[in-house]
Amino acid sequence: MKTTTSLSPSLRERLRAQLADLKMPGALEALDDILRAVDGGTLLAPAAIEQLLGAQITLRNNRRLVAAMRSSRLPAVKTLADFDFAFQPSIRRDQVESLHTLGFIERRENVILLGPPGVGKSHLAISLAIAAAQSGRRVYYGTLADLITSLEEASQAGRLSHRLKTLVFPSLLVVDEIGYLPISRTGAMLFFQLMSRRYEHASTVLTSNKGFEEWGEVFGDEVMASALIDRLVHHCHIVNIRGNSYRMKNHAEVSAALRSQLHPQRTTADQPSSRTRRRGRQEAPTT
Repeated sequence: MKTTTSLSPSLRERLRAQLADLKMPGALEALDDILRAVDGGTLLAPAAIEQLLGAQITLRNNRRLVAAMRSSRLPAVKTLADFDFAFQPSIRRDQVESLHTLGFIERRENVILLGPPGVGKSHLAISLAIAAAQSGRRVYYGTLADLITSLEEASQAGRLSHRLKTLVFPSLLVVDEIGYLPISRTGAMLFFQLMSRRYEHASTVLTSNKGFEEWGEVFGDEVMASALIDRLVHHCHIVNIRGNSYRMKNHAEVSAALRSQLHPQRTTADQPSSRTRRRGRQEAPTT
């Protein structure tokens, strides 16, 4: 027969006071439920400590994520757990999961995700930024067009140096949608300056629907594009995604559902018999 020993009220209060003094609100909030499980004999002390610390880590990561969403301009919360690898079998899952351990950030390496629209490039880029933010790293997100606009405005206002320092500082910068919109030669030169400053100093994740051979057209200068690519791929992980569009898949599913609602399939009873169809043809008036 299992026996349990309840914690004394004084010990419970001391635990609460200690957690409050250590500024561990997540653990403090979970304390009563954990102690209740310990008192009931369903949780042993080592597991109780693990759950207590886990509750605090979860709260800390959530707070980091909330702060990152405000400061980094991430457009949404997209995680690796939400990514449908079965729909994109061309992706090496082990490579993507390894990238999410964030060793590439420690080594100041880059990640470039290439593929047609809708295959999940932005999802994976954002999920890397989310993982980095949860680990306490500074991140920043922007489309290529938005980043260049901010650099051009800063240049016109005489604040380019300050803006470049702001964008060089984050441990991880996400540059999304390279190749979707045309950019000016001035904008291309400003972006080149940014990437040159981040080169071997901080990691950048970039997504593009264009292959490297088309970047000269994207940036309006083959020589500049070649120099940019040379810096980006020097220490880089390239993820090529060849597959169907998630958005088109969702669109097809919605369209099929609407068609089934608007045109319900006839049952056998609703179908005219072959004899009726033959009689109808025989009785049709002739002219």
